[in-house]
Amino acid sequence: MSVFITGVAGFIGCNLASELLAKGRIVAGFDNLCRGSRVNLTEISSHPNFSFEVVDLSDIDAYRHALHDLHRRQPVTEVWHLAANSDIPAGTADPHIDYRDTFMTTFNTLVLMRELGIPVIAFASSSAIYGDHGDRPLNEDSGPLLPISNYGAMKLAAEAAISAACESHLEAAYLFRFPNVIGVPATHGVIQDFMRKLRETPGNLDVLGDGSQQKGYLHVTDLVDAMLFIRETATDKLSYFNIGASDKGVTVRYIAETVRAHVAPEATLSFGQGNKGWVGDVPKFTYLTEKLSLLGWNPRLGSEQAIRRAVKEIARQEFGS
Repeated sequence: MSVFITGVAGFIGCNLASELLAKGRIVAGFDNLCRGSRVNLTEISSHPNFSFEVVDLSDIDAYRHALHDLHRRQPVTEVWHLAANSDIPAGTADPHIDYRDTFMTTFNTLVLMRELGIPVIAFASSSAIYGDHGDRPLNEDSGPLLPISNYGAMKLAAEAAISAACESHLEAAYLFRFPNVIGVPATHGVIQDFMRKLRETPGNLDVLGDGSQQKGYLHVTDLVDAMLFIRETATDKLSYFNIGASDKGVTVRYIAETVRAHVAPEATLSFGQGNKGWVGDVPKFTYLTEKLSLLGWNPRLGSEQAIRRAVKEIARQEFGS
């Protein structure tokens, strides 16, 4: 019996796989390597309980062949569906990207789970499903859900498809509404973006927007711990939780200053106009996590601590120091 992870070579997928293997589980994973990398699997690639295949999950025929073959060899008992487009601006520029890599990968996964009788799915959703509600605190039942990015729209559509599948064939589903997740191996995100800008122009860091954007940040180790806790503890057939830090977050200015202090202390900061970094960016939200706290889980690191730790980790990744 094995756990199957989609998007396993991505930032969160490889961290989840590593933790599940450490807990003694048999893990198999697929990835199209669009955002993920084989390098991210280096530490677990030779583990006797781990297997990996390059598969395009938006191609239902290729996906069906590979998953049916895997299921014959080692029956899959649950799916952790993490595969998605994680580049929000790219999905805004070309909406087909999120339709293909975020929604259709979910739709195809549900179709194949039904064919194979796999009863449980754990899904990486997002705070982006809520949309821009300004300073209004957002709990799991906040509405209306009006995402402002194609990424958020396709995550919301995927949640709806999973909800419907719970009525027809799933025994249990876990919806994890992610915050901004940071750590290594970084494949995208504001910290890596700032560091790469400073590599190109060490004397100046251009910041999208005026720096006032404020959000909560969670280290990937806390995220994986929270997901596994929910999987083991929640009892509803359809369980959905905000996962995040219990504070009000930090500003983009704070992140830029932290990166500058670590990488290029003499650099100047050049800010843009307005409080949005790109089309589809939610400049500020207050993300409530009391539901998860009442279940019994709280993060080890707050947003500031998570940023400081991730800056050091990503600097080692990008600069070797």
